[in-house]
Amino acid sequence: MKFATKTIHAGVSPDPSTGAVMTPIYQTSTYAQDGAGNHKGFEYARTQNPTRNVLQNNLAALENGNYGICFSSGLAATSAVVQMLSSGDEIIASDDLYGGTYRQFVRVFGRFGIKAKFVDMTNLENVSQAISENTKLIWVETPTNPTLNIVDIAAICDIARAKGIKTCVDNTFASPYLQTPLDLGADIVLHSATKYLNGHSDVIHGAIVVKDKAIADELYFLQNAVGAVPAPQDCFLVLRGIKTLHLRVQRACENAEKVAEFLLTHDKIDKVYYPAFKSHKGHEIAKKQMRMFGAMVSFSLKTDTFEAANQVLRKVEYFTCAESLGGVESLIGHPATMTHASIPKEQRHKNGITDSFLRLSVGVEDVEDLIADLKQALDSL
Repeated sequence: MKFATKTIHAGVSPDPSTGAVMTPIYQTSTYAQDGAGNHKGFEYARTQNPTRNVLQNNLAALENGNYGICFSSGLAATSAVVQMLSSGDEIIASDDLYGGTYRQFVRVFGRFGIKAKFVDMTNLENVSQAISENTKLIWVETPTNPTLNIVDIAAICDIARAKGIKTCVDNTFASPYLQTPLDLGADIVLHSATKYLNGHSDVIHGAIVVKDKAIADELYFLQNAVGAVPAPQDCFLVLRGIKTLHLRVQRACENAEKVAEFLLTHDKIDKVYYPAFKSHKGHEIAKKQMRMFGAMVSFSLKTDTFEAANQVLRKVEYFTCAESLGGVESLIGHPATMTHASIPKEQRHKNGITDSFLRLSVGVEDVEDLIADLKQALDSL
């Protein structure tokens, strides 16, 4: 089954009781049993829900995995992965990653004796040198958030496998339409399904896909035991969004490349971050492991002040100043004060996230309107 067909049909079939083409929303907390333990496969909605089951099967197919596990948010999914570890274990993670992931690793799980090391994963030697006898998980983001560095997934997985270490890839920025990390050797692939999978900025949701049954069983246990599960209507909305995933992401990627090319030509721009450019240090790796280069574009201004960045944020009309990404509408954000505010300023600046650094999630509008919008905002500086 090809990808576009999977988005619509994989794991999905008409409802057996009514023939409904769309998966019903099973809005129930519990299920009738014909005597103790004699049920139809569903006992309690925290543990199982038919709407959620269909979504989990669909997601597993999209990522070429065997098991999908859904959560109430991307960070709840992240938490479940880390909850597989024990006190004294170590995580090696990208030094350029989502601020919420950094906050969780350092300020939440750090309390329980789980240590996180942050390294530049574009240099594989950094990863090898950071591994210790306590390393149990390597956490990869690629493209990274927000500077769009590209990490070689297959190479990282080879390093991890040789040491008996599990690898988790946060695939939120790419979506399974652009990259499938399990095919490159990852043990776990994770999404904030809030973003491209849902694609309509109306749901908070998280998802994990794996191939290995033992890992899946542990994650299903944590899903039930901790209880950070998504509501059935949220699962329905993500299922609905996935049906157009291939169409949305392709259009957004096409738009992003044109937007990035425009930014390169504007005299108020200092630097543009986008892996489609041959000058991008991860361009060749991106070509190898991605089908397109993504719809996220970041840039910094020559006037490196918060005031300059904020003026652009106030002037844009079609780009909405907001957190999040991956919806049909274009968004613009200021990572230093929004998505990455929890990362220490010194680390942000080291990664290039300066006061004038802005991140775009390019949507599916007419690209000429998007470029004109950015132009008038930048011209106002």
